[in-house]
Amino acid sequence: MATVRRELRIHQSADAVWAVLGDPVTIAEWFPGIASATVDGTTRVITTASGLPMPEEILVNDPILRRFQYRLDAPIAEFHRGTIDVFDLHDGTCLVSYATDAVPDAMALIIGGATGPALEGIARVVDERVAQSQIDEHDEHEHEHDEHDKTED
Repeated sequence: MATVRRELRIHQSADAVWAVLGDPVTIAEWFPGIASATVDGTTRVITTASGLPMPEEILVNDPILRRFQYRLDAPIAEFHRGTIDVFDLHDGTCLVSYATDAVPDAMALIIGGATGPALEGIARVVDERVAQSQIDEHDEHEHEHDEHDKTED
């Protein structure tokens, strides 16, 4: 069995990152080559950009540990386990680790090779969501301010 692990420090809170990673359907937003995903219980089916559906079993989705773990349930790998951990660095940032264990060994290299760009995709999606949330909060505050001004007139 081979293991490939990639890590990326993301300049957002661990909670903001987990809000994306803890939702298994969001994988299509941040993992290269995945066009869509559906979840039914502990089964996630990802569909690649080429249209190939690939079933996965969700093993762990733990918001306390901030760990998401899954295994590919397709004949292309004898064994596969992906583990994503989000570590709070207690300075407003976090470290995200994405490990791939697989047999045959080459499968770990293939899937693990995509996890680096996937980590960058996670950072991009989280940044976009945080920015949008700040815009929404600002707009809501402006709306409340406008409503308050109207009641004073």
